[in-house]
Amino acid sequence: MPAQIAINGIVIIVGNYGSGKTEVAINLAVDRQAAGQRVRVADLDLVNPYFRTREARRPLEALGIEMVLPPEGLLQADLPILVPQVAGLIRDPGDLAILDAGGDDVGATVLAALAEAFAKSEAPVRMLQVVNPFRPNTDSVEGCQAMRKAIESASHRQVTGWIGNAHMLDETTVEHIARGYALMQALVADSGLPLVCMTAAAALMPAIGALDVDCPMLAVRRQLVPPWQKPVPLQPEKSNG
Repeated sequence: MPAQIAINGIVIIVGNYGSGKTEVAINLAVDRQAAGQRVRVADLDLVNPYFRTREARRPLEALGIEMVLPPEGLLQADLPILVPQVAGLIRDPGDLAILDAGGDDVGATVLAALAEAFAKSEAPVRMLQVVNPFRPNTDSVEGCQAMRKAIESASHRQVTGWIGNAHMLDETTVEHIARGYALMQALVADSGLPLVCMTAAAALMPAIGALDVDCPMLAVRRQLVPPWQKPVPLQPEKSNG
């Protein structure tokens, strides 16, 4: 399988609630920082008070990853007030700026308010939709495409690629990854959009080599866990990127 996740510029991470997009955003930042890119992360989830990238601020900053965080309580109805740092990050993202948008179409509305900043940026802008095939609304190609259209309508931007995040939390097996990959391949064929990577828990990565996966794999170390669990230390293996 290809080892390199080839992204740069501005990467917007979107997805439905329960897709695991925020864990993906966190671990993607860690992976790319380990590969030598200077990574910055913006938490644009102003809707969901739980499981946001800001919850992983300390471990990310310990790895040299800068966090850009809008102040709390800035969402009134559907009109977010955006701080200048976020627009500045978009205009000058450095090697890689990862923007973690809110879940579903409601969370993606914040992106429409950033249209002017996106237009002024000279960096490439990608919007990647995270899909967990084991969630009810994204367990079929039709469901994934419907979610994509809702997010695109709300954000006024087009999804440019997919990230397959097939998991059942602590119950995830290699078979789940294989089944998820099969659905993602069908989604690629239906949409014409590329599969940027698949994910797997870091503990499962040694067994993934047996699968015929024709895309990079992103090791995920869970950070957003219930109070009775501890996050998995963010200790990425040395990247070949």
